[in-house]
Amino acid sequence: MLIHFFEYLSNQIEIDIMEQITYSSQVPEFISELCRTPLLQRLGKVGMNCGCEYTSFPLFRQLDSYSRLEHSIGVAKIIWKHTGDAAQTIAGLLHDIATPTFAHVIDFLNGDYIRQESTEDKTAALIHANEEIRNILSSYGIPVDAVTDYHQYPVADNDSPKLSADRLEYTLGNMVNYRFASHDKAQRLYDDIAAGQNEYGEPELVFLHPDSALEFATLSLKCSEVYCSDADRYAMQILSEIIKSAVADGIMEMDDLYMDEPAVIMKLCSDETYSARWQSYCSLDEIFHPDSDIPESRRVDAKRRCIDPYVRRQGRVSALYPEYRSALEEYLNRSLDYRIAAKCSGELLGTLQ
Repeated sequence: MLIHFFEYLSNQIEIDIMEQITYSSQVPEFISELCRTPLLQRLGKVGMNCGCEYTSFPLFRQLDSYSRLEHSIGVAKIIWKHTGDAAQTIAGLLHDIATPTFAHVIDFLNGDYIRQESTEDKTAALIHANEEIRNILSSYGIPVDAVTDYHQYPVADNDSPKLSADRLEYTLGNMVNYRFASHDKAQRLYDDIAAGQNEYGEPELVFLHPDSALEFATLSLKCSEVYCSDADRYAMQILSEIIKSAVADGIMEMDDLYMDEPAVIMKLCSDETYSARWQSYCSLDEIFHPDSDIPESRRVDAKRRCIDPYVRRQGRVSALYPEYRSALEEYLNRSLDYRIAAKCSGELLGTLQ
């Protein structure tokens, strides 16, 4: 599985893994033009599951390849369908260009467990510095500053637990990839969404029917449980420590994280010690809770990602369905203040340190 995934990333080009979900029947030419630039092509070799997909934990070892490029294209298609606005669409397409290798693992390295936004600051600078992207924008009459911050467009991004194109795309993508829903079910849920206004009079993607909204919300909560799971948190923390140590030891530099994942993995594996650490990381397959503090254990918090969709003219799912409100509150209030550790085939691995 690991070798297969590595080879896939090494050879991937502009492919949309979520093509089975038709986000938009029309794809503007500017999306294709921008996707051919090296800045976006790099994202084709940066995964959506923050390095967890390289481990052997049961959930993650079954994953199909799902890249930041595929996610970005999906976000752009969703925005285009629901706004028809080029600037908003391009802002959504470019929103992940500053994502480093292993994505939010680097937020963990920076100590930003909760917000997971420490790597976003480079987005505007990368766009301004890229002549090829500036020229494409100019050919369509789009000012650079109109696409450097997708947070300004509510359909593209908004505050959790509201629904935005970004949050919608990775939720649909992951619910299919985690085998929580079929492509057909994901398509059906997506087709029930329209651009509308929420209870505050703000633009938001809304559901047309409450039963679809509840089904989506329930599946999104299952995805949220994965993002906060012991395996996910432990894997991201351990990988951040491996990278931090590799930088301190001169095996790689922080700027190397803006290469793609195969290139960074090759850097790690060029050193005998870090090659062993990487292979040990990839071999992790079982989480346990130690009775006492041990060197391999960690206490790791995490961002509580969640969605409480709005149903047009009816309200949020949590207001319409008390059972969902209870499940959401339990998830948001659950303590992660305990130590976790991992094994490979029943054995602790010492080469991670």
